[in-house]
Amino acid sequence: MDIDTRLLRSFTAVAEEGNLTRAAQRLFVAQPTLTKQIRQLETLLGVPLFTRSRAGMRLTAAGRALADEAAGVLACWDRAVRETRGAAGREARVLRVGFVASAANESTQAIVAEFARRRPDWRVLLRHTDWTDPSAGLADGAVDAALVRVPFPGHDAFRVEELLTEPRWVALWDAHPLAALDEIPFDRLRDEPFVAAPPETGTWRDFWVGDDADDGRTALIGAVARNTDEWLAAIAGGHGISLTPAASARFYPRPGITYRPVTGLTPTRVGVAWPPSSTTGPALQDFVRSCLTTFER
Repeated sequence: MDIDTRLLRSFTAVAEEGNLTRAAQRLFVAQPTLTKQIRQLETLLGVPLFTRSRAGMRLTAAGRALADEAAGVLACWDRAVRETRGAAGREARVLRVGFVASAANESTQAIVAEFARRRPDWRVLLRHTDWTDPSAGLADGAVDAALVRVPFPGHDAFRVEELLTEPRWVALWDAHPLAALDEIPFDRLRDEPFVAAPPETGTWRDFWVGDDADDGRTALIGAVARNTDEWLAAIAGGHGISLTPAASARFYPRPGITYRPVTGLTPTRVGVAWPPSSTTGPALQDFVRSCLTTFER
């Protein structure tokens, strides 16, 4: 019997979380999609894997048997995928680097140039992802390293070197009453609708709507955006405001949108991240050193 590894991955997440909502956030999928995948796996195997209740998802005896084996199967498959892609990268002397939005801001090209100085026979292939994958391709092994905003879901599973911090600002439509202020206390924004990333991005979405402020209030979501263009259009259209890195004011100036500093929030952090068991070896380490050297300068 052939089973899609995606179904095993979904099963494992639900088994470990015991909750469909948390598992969906961890996998960056919608909850109805995850429910459908679990039912599909149960149909293929011909046995129930979970008992469902208001308390959550509890493994059946058959489910526990599968859970005991599935993690090892997925680990072997993930290692095989990394080895395969790593071998192709080494042969072609290409390092795949993921990024979301502005990457490491203005320093991105300097990092690539520093890596080229260290490894003139290699090249960096920059791969952009939208907001549905804040890991910028690390989660599914599509890249060797990534320039990321921390925190992102699952970042504890990767090695991360912090490169810079920058304050969180807010983007508002020009006619918004708060746009007239030079800087805006975050508590003035708490009752505003936010333009947010998709809910399956979990902690990433929470951070960018200010839920880490720990004031007991949950953000009101006015619109959902999956990339920068959707985000800018929603803000300019008056569907909501949005927290954003200070660099957005430089990278994404747009008629109809005003950027302002926000007080009362911790900064965002930019780092270079990579899997602990990387297969690209010395070249990847030279890329990490290139990142650190660029910011030391």
